[in-house]
Amino acid sequence: MDFLPTHIGQYAEEHTRYEGDVLAALEKETYLKVLMPRMCSGHLQGQILRMFTAMIRPTRVLEIGTYTGYSAIAMAQAMPEGGLLHTIDINQELKPLVQTFIKQAGLESRIYLHFGNAMQIVPSLHEQWDLVFIDADKENYLNYYQMVLPKVKMGGFIIADNVLWSGKVCDPEINDPETQALKEFNHYVHKDIRVENVLLPVRDGLMILRKVSN
Repeated sequence: MDFLPTHIGQYAEEHTRYEGDVLAALEKETYLKVLMPRMCSGHLQGQILRMFTAMIRPTRVLEIGTYTGYSAIAMAQAMPEGGLLHTIDINQELKPLVQTFIKQAGLESRIYLHFGNAMQIVPSLHEQWDLVFIDADKENYLNYYQMVLPKVKMGGFIIADNVLWSGKVCDPEINDPETQALKEFNHYVHKDIRVENVLLPVRDGLMILRKVSN
């Protein structure tokens, strides 16, 4: 769900840096060939993630939820030389598409693909994260958060996507498992003294968290 009127959203995209030919082609390919293409970060959100990455200048990034690789490529493009982005997805069928566009972007040495259960893969990655982007199964958002926060460097960031869930998190009458999980996640991180937070109403909502204590 887009929370801005269509014409304002279009104006914002028209006045946002062009994503580049590779990402434009990837978004088009996603909409043509992949189920649920709205899961793709897309131009505006992709450039927001790229801008955050450019500001943070992380050397180690973790993404939980690769999908077709749009957000991974957008972030990796802004990482400093020598940086490494680990991205995890459960859907092995997407691997050829993701690999194709990572290669087109010239980022094979900067993006490391993992396919499988993130709850099992994340503990096996012996890294300290500067930036974590969570965009996977909503029921596990809080589990992912609790799993990665100890491995996030002090002053590091966690960004969680879809935290407004098409506005359903604001409706007390809606309590399906995904909506309930996101409500619990939003409430928990808002009260967690280990982080400071801001919820950006961009597309389907981005929760920005900065680690301030252990």
